[in-house]
This record gives sequence, C-alpha cells and structure tokens, in this order.
Amino acid sequence: MDNEEYFGPQGKNASGFGKGVAVGALSMLLVASLAAVGIWLGVRARSQKPVVSKKEDGSKEAILQEGVEKKAGEIADLIDQYYYEQIDKAALVEGMYAGMVDGLGDPYSAYYTAEEYKSFNESTTGVYYGIGAVLTQNINTKVVTILHVYPGTPAEEAGVKDGDVIVKVGDIEGDSMELSELVTHIKGEEGTTVHLELLRSGEKGHVELDVERRQIEVPTVQQQMLEGNVGLVQISEFSESTPEQFSEAMEELKGQGMESVIIDLRDNPGGVLKSVCTMLDAFLPEGILVYTEDKYGNRSDYKSDAKCMDIPMAVLINGNSASASEIFAGAIKDYNYGTLIGTTSFGKGIVQTIIPMTDGSAVKVTMAKYFTPNGNYIHDVGIAPDIELEYEYQGEDEIYNPMHDNQVLKALEVLMGGE
Repeated sequence: MDNEEYFGPQGKNASGFGKGVAVGALSMLLVASLAAVGIWLGVRARSQKPVVSKKEDGSKEAILQEGVEKKAGEIADLIDQYYYEQIDKAALVEGMYAGMVDGLGDPYSAYYTAEEYKSFNESTTGVYYGIGAVLTQNINTKVVTILHVYPGTPAEEAGVKDGDVIVKVGDIEGDSMELSELVTHIKGEEGTTVHLELLRSGEKGHVELDVERRQIEVPTVQQQMLEGNVGLVQISEFSESTPEQFSEAMEELKGQGMESVIIDLRDNPGGVLKSVCTMLDAFLPEGILVYTEDKYGNRSDYKSDAKCMDIPMAVLINGNSASASEIFAGAIKDYNYGTLIGTTSFGKGIVQTIIPMTDGSAVKVTMAKYFTPNGNYIHDVGIAPDIELEYEYQGEDEIYNPMHDNQVLKALEVLMGGE
C-alpha cells in the first residue's frame, strides 16, 4: 500500500517506551550516530544538518531546534546509567520513533513497527491468520470491543459475540496498548490458540474462551434478498477485496430479481479510498466522488465515469459509520441518488497516507482534508441522514434478523413507495 490514502477512524496512539520524549529527540539521527560508534547508549549524537520545513510564505524553518541532538544523547546517558532494570533497546528506539509522530498531537498519525505495518497490510488486503473478528478501540480509554464476528470463523465457533469487551489476551490487559499492537497478540501461527478473557453484557463474570487461529479471508460484504425484491447488502469495511465482493453480491441479487437495494454502512469504520471510489463509480454519473486538499492548497479529485447503474437505493448509517463510509454516504446524498436513514455519522473528514520506510516500518500521517462532491467538510460534524431514526431491534432472535431491525424496515418502506 505504498502511499495509499487510507480512510479509517481509529487512530494509532503511540505505545511503548519514549512516548512524548521524541518530539525533542531526533530518533533516526540518534540511532544512526549511536550505531556508528559501536554501542547503543552512553554517547552523543553527531552533528547533522537540521531538519527543516517550508512555511506558508515559502521560507524555511528548522523542525528540530539546536540542542535537540545534544539533549537526546544526554537522555540516553541517563537511562543507561540509572534505569534499574535491563533495557529493551529495540523497544526504546521504536518508542522514540513513535513519540516523534505522537508529538503532532494527531490521533490519526502514527508510527508502525515492521511487525505492526505487516499486520496493517494484512487487514487492508483482507487475508490473515487470526480468529475472524473486527475490533474497535476507544481512542481515549483504549478499551477494545468486538465490533463484529464473521460467520464461519474460529471466533464464531468458539462463542465470541458482537459487543464483547476484551479484558485480556493471554496475560495482556486489553486496554494496555494500542489496537494494532494488541492485534499482533491475537493473530499468530495457524493452528495455535489464543486465550481471550471477555466482558459480556448480561454475564456476571468474565467469559473465557480459547480460540484457534486459522487463515481468514475477511468477508466484508454480505447480502440477502428481502421482501419486495429489495436487496440488502451489508458492508463491514472497505478493504482491497471489498469491490470484488460487492460486485459479486450485486450480481447475485440481480439474478434473484432485485429491483432496489439497501446498503448497510452501520458500524463500518472505513478503509481504502480506491475501494470506496470503485464502488461509487458503479452507481453515480460522471463527476466528482470526493476531493482532497492539503495544507498548500493542492487539490486532488477522484471521479466517476459516465457509466452508472440506475437502481433505487437507501443507505443506513450511524455514529460508527466513518471515513470511507462517509465518503460513500456523502456522495450518494450530494447526487440525490438515494435516501440516507439512521443517525449522524462519525465525522472524520481527514485522510492519511501510509509511507513505508526501508526497514519495513512505516509512518501514517494525516496529509489532507477531504470534501464531499458539493464541497462539504464533515470533520467533527458528520453526515446527517435524510431520515433520522434511532436503532431499535424489535425481536428476541439470537441470530440477527433484518426484518426485526427498525432501520431496515424504514428503508423497505421508503423503497416500496412509503415515505
């Protein structure tokens, strides 16, 4: 995913050693200089040219002021001399890199270790070795919740349920680290097991389960035909494989006589820009799907061609519909192609670029704002539905039944000639 724009709501909080330190520590320079003299701690960084940035008026200023390298070396000396236990050198270095990005104060910019970046790429391609569940993390508390368990996966077979809160993964506290780091402990070698301790609504104690790890090809699209020849297509995220799955789902429903469609984006946290644009292009006429602007005023337009599908549509959204989901919903709304039903979306109107580094690590940095086709900037605002309707499930089925979902029923009413 070299330099691929990624639209996802969950920020990656810096984790490990050195958080907050590396704003004042030129990490790459420090490590290079320490390695050059053959030891890791107890030396001063070499003098290098200052790192500079361009100001709005075209002039340049140093990002890292004079004295930073000297202070970084002093901190390394102090740690080496006084820290009471053996030092995990790799963790300290990675923590400094993460701390530099964390110094931006942007929860969506992040540093990924090589292992974390590999895991991230697996999540966007849709194939990995794990348990088959979508996780979400509260960006402030770090509490991790099971957002969705995919059918036919080890997680479902073991009894993991949507809404479960992860208390522990093995001996690791569920809220003790950033989500991408926790996920590396859930994933693992095929055929091994991971022990999960879960907090479940309605249960007095913790639920403890052993879940086998297997190769998972994430089914991000599920479909079924409802009454009145209305197709229901549920999209859990926008991975690289989602457009192909979506196309197959639509073709299957057309073969069953579909005359209109409900696109369910509730709890969809976002994903890859290219994927959502490919899917929108199938429906919308020639024009802008979304555009971005960076801090220099440079604009990038993402467009659809003239070929488009003419089918009545309703789109379901809620407060967890974010980023790429909001691009989809915003474009449908601006083109008056379909009816948005549910509650106001998450409100993430910024885009990140993933920049791989030579050692396998990567930096994700917020690089632009994005705007809907009509020029709406939805960050911290969200997209309001055309029909505001709080979710209510009107049945007691253990297995979800869309015909007991009041928002699905409202969409059916709209598409079949009601409101």
